[in-house]
Parts: sequence; C-alpha cells; structure tokens
Amino acid sequence: MGVDILDANRRIADGIKKALKKKGIRAYDFMGSIGSGKTLLIERMIDILAEKGRRCAVIAGDVAGDDDYKRFRKHGVQAVNVNTGKECHLDAHMIEHALEELDLGKIDAIFIENVGNLVCPADFPLGSSRRAVVISVTEGDDMVRKHPAIFGTADVIVINKTDLAGAMEVDPQVLVKDALKINPHSRIVLTDAKHGVGMDRLMKALGL
Repeated sequence: MGVDILDANRRIADGIKKALKKKGIRAYDFMGSIGSGKTLLIERMIDILAEKGRRCAVIAGDVAGDDDYKRFRKHGVQAVNVNTGKECHLDAHMIEHALEELDLGKIDAIFIENVGNLVCPADFPLGSSRRAVVISVTEGDDMVRKHPAIFGTADVIVINKTDLAGAMEVDPQVLVKDALKINPHSRIVLTDAKHGVGMDRLMKALGL
C-alpha cells in the first residue's frame, strides 16, 4: 500500500501545531506569488512586534538562494533558510526540521514565508495558527478567480501594492469581491507594504 503524502503531511502539521501551542508560540504561513510583497510585509510586522517586545523568528522558503533569509536576519531575528530544490512548496516535514534550528524558548511568533506561487502550497498545511495569501494588484484583477484553491484555504487574504492600483488600472474591490465569493469566512486586508499602509489592520486580522 502506497503512502498518502497529503495525509502524512497533515499528521505532521497537526503535531507541529500542538507542539507550538504548548510552548505558547503562534505560527503564520504566508503564501503568494513571487513579487507579491510577502517578504516586506513580514519585515514590517517583525519591526512592529519588536517595538512591543514580541520576539519573532522566520522560516524562509525558496526553491534556491537565501536572499529573503538575509533580509530577515538584518532585523535581528532568528531565521532559517529552507531551499526546496525542485519542490514548489514547503511541507510540514521541512518545517519540522527547520524548527529544530530555532531556540523556541526565545520566540513568541514564527513567520513562515512559503515558496512563491499560488498553486502548490494550498494542499500542504504547515502547522500554522493562521494561513495568509498575499496577492498584488500588479498581478491583475483575475488572479483570485484563476487560483480558487489557495484562496479557499486562507484565514487572511492580503491585497497588496494598492498604491499601484491606478497605474495598473486594477480595481482592488474586484479582487475583494472574488475572494469573498470563494472564501466568505476569510479576513480581507488591503495593504501598501512599501509605505506601511494597512499594517495595523493586517496584524489585527492575524490576531497579532
């Protein structure tokens, strides 16, 4: 009998979630396309939480390279770089190993930056407290309709780079309406990470 990969992943993810909860740590899985603004959003939240005395860590997932990992380290937080090679998503087993590299006794929140795409991560929960999907207005006003599965798994949907909406001739409200049709229970937040707009609303939606 073959191994059910998705079921095995769910079991590991459930174990991670329980273990982190026991330690009082909340994890946040950020999914989204390359260039949607995941890294900058996380950087801004790290700094805001640091001002409040909250200690963060980041697991940076990429197919290759460590560019985002280096950006996070500049903020003085614990970070782990995870290269997935040919895999287009992080999985719970990778997160389990990444957590072994962190001093969990000195962490209040963990941000997981998933590999950049709107397809593969949908089926692989990572044991996070919240799942967020980030989309940029630069991707067009049809991206939610084209990728219903990942938006259907999200607790929070972030529509980022709203400062560019006019130039791109994209109405963010079209994305909002599409997201609500797919996932009426999600929290939808409009942000402009470059200028720090909407960060308070995003953090509230995440329960931070």
